Amino acid sequence: MKLIEQHFRVTAALMVREMSTRYGSKPGGYLWAVFDPVAHVAMMTLIFQVFARMPALGLSFPLFFASGYLPFTFYQRMSSFMAGTMKANKALLSYPVVSPFDAIVSRFTLQMMTDALVSVLILLLIIELGGVDQPMDLAGMVEAAGAAAVLGLGIGTINIVMFARFPLYEQIFGIINRPLFMISGVFFLPESLPNPFRDYLLYNPLVHIIMWFRSCIYPEYRADGLDKGYVLEFALIGFTLGLLLLTTSMREIREERL
Repeated sequence: MKLIEQHFRVTAALMVREMSTRYGSKPGGYLWAVFDPVAHVAMMTLIFQVFARMPALGLSFPLFFASGYLPFTFYQRMSSFMAGTMKANKALLSYPVVSPFDAIVSRFTLQMMTDALVSVLILLLIIELGGVDQPMDLAGMVEAAGAAAVLGLGIGTINIVMFARFPLYEQIFGIINRPLFMISGVFFLPESLPNPFRDYLLYNPLVHIIMWFRSCIYPEYRADGLDKGYVLEFALIGFTLGLLLLTTSMREIREERL
């Protein structure tokens, strides 16, 4: 019980430190983390309305874009934030009471809370200002967002070690990861693509996550090809692999050889 209590206290202290170091130096502080994605959704909505008369689903451009953007950011922001965990907390890891696991839990919890707050705020603004009154599956949306966050956690945990061991890998990963925003179904429905491109796209777990999230917002959306099991397996395998890499590199991390 003492070890569990110690873990919670260390995790809470690390979360406070992360908030102060990440948001304390910026104008507006934590509010900027909320305002930035809200502004991004508004800007992309304006661009959508210029080039298209109707969204691919429903009548609301902001809702359609948010239904793809929000689950993607749960993955993208989580994986990016997690990848820098050891670098940001390297000095604290010299203390025996602080473990890499504490740092990972604190960052995951903080990012999850931030993304959840942003998502709720954006959806409430769209519903209130856009007059959206369609029924939504809140539980399903939470499940899809949670799967995206766990996927980001797994990829980010792997990258903690891989970025430190192989600097070239970080550059390659950045090149591969950059176009995911365009090819994961944020702007379109995978069903609209012809085969075999649609089949190739379904190997990307983010496509399934966005389809999963959208199917909870639009009751009429059938989400053909959605495989929730594939997403969960991919996320859990990634996190397990990340923990194995982190465990085998623990001594090097503490001795600052990584």
